[in-house]
Amino acid sequence: MMEHCYQGACHCGRVKFEITADIDHVRICDCSVCKKRGALIHRVSEPNIRIFTPLNELTLYEWGTFTGKDYFCPTCGILPFRRPSLPTEAELASGVEPFDGWAVNTRCLENFDIEAAPKVGILGSKL
Repeated sequence: MMEHCYQGACHCGRVKFEITADIDHVRICDCSVCKKRGALIHRVSEPNIRIFTPLNELTLYEWGTFTGKDYFCPTCGILPFRRPSLPTEAELASGVEPFDGWAVNTRCLENFDIEAAPKVGILGSKL
């Protein structure tokens, strides 16, 4: 597969970012927040994202374990990216590895065919 550079933004354009990634799937998270917002996410490592809007200019929402960080545009309310939560003790015991990167809402990417991307569930099962 080949990595591409994608430009991203919230609805109003105040939050801008870009990622370099080979998006071979999008993930449908089953947490209570993601179920309601309908984001289709793809995880990218720290070196593969450039956030052009300072994080302190965004609205931060933390819940549950307070280890995940959801960043929203304060103008239009769209969540373009988030820091995933750290695994719980039970998840760590079952072999889940911590991820030190970003979960990007692929609905915010320009020129990305979200309909053609394979959808996977939280554990990687194809939907």
